[in-house]
Amino acid sequence: MQSTEASQAVIAPAASQAARVTLPEKAGLPGALSAPRTSSARLLPTLPQDRSPDASLPEQPVVLVVAKDPPVGLLPQEEAAPAPGCESALQANPLAAAMVELRLDAPCQAGERVTFHHAGLRFTETVGSDGSLIVSAPALAQNAMFAAVFPNGDGAVATARVDALAFYDRVAIQWQGQGGLELHALEFGAGYGESGHVWSGAPRDSLAVIDGSGGFLVRLGDTNLAEPQLAQVYTFPSGSVQSPGTVQMSIEAEISKANCGQSVKAQSIELQVGRVAAIHDLMLEIPGCEASGEYLVLKNLLQDLKIAQN
Repeated sequence: MQSTEASQAVIAPAASQAARVTLPEKAGLPGALSAPRTSSARLLPTLPQDRSPDASLPEQPVVLVVAKDPPVGLLPQEEAAPAPGCESALQANPLAAAMVELRLDAPCQAGERVTFHHAGLRFTETVGSDGSLIVSAPALAQNAMFAAVFPNGDGAVATARVDALAFYDRVAIQWQGQGGLELHALEFGAGYGESGHVWSGAPRDSLAVIDGSGGFLVRLGDTNLAEPQLAQVYTFPSGSVQSPGTVQMSIEAEISKANCGQSVKAQSIELQVGRVAAIHDLMLEIPGCEASGEYLVLKNLLQDLKIAQN
């Protein structure tokens, strides 16, 4: 600490405080005594000794530590805001043959399973690694509404107007798991393996309905998923056919190690002239594993399509 002038005066030696000062002789006045006079200077007052002793500082500096993390409970725990840009979007665009193109954009659901719902029809797909998915699905209603639902409950909805549905008949079967079901259509008396036999092994495409000569089949669902929702839908252009006839419909199941000895729940949906005509819940008993490699043929579960000439 630095000392001030006042503190120096306090600690000055006593001898200096008692020093005498000789005043100069005043000028003589008329009639006054001319003898010199001396006077004593008064002693300077002693300042009070109120200065505290010097503080003894520690040799080591005192370090104040400030915690980076606040104590638990002092601050409210706010919920994390959802990341922007994670909303899923679905578009439904009408296509030829009363089909609908579904475009799913789900940037935060890449690689996730998604289940599509439409007029009682369900099928499960997998979102691409870039968060997008494109699927072509048959419409089962003119005012077609589609919903894409993820396992966490998120999803998106889209609608499409499909007026052309009135010119088509449709038969659909759907099930869950590895039931191994197959939908078969034998058009106008065709036999197995002939050109009028439409199934997953010879599905055709939507171009087959242009001239009204035959139908086509689409498969829906990702069979690589665990317990997927799968479906197959057969479409026939009943509104533009050139000759009458019958399309024989049947369901088959290949007996394998994945389904042998099991009960498979399935559902059929039948549309005539664009309207739902019948919905049936089915329970299929698959034979034991000793019959692996054989086929179970179920011919009476579906109505044959009676095609009238237009």
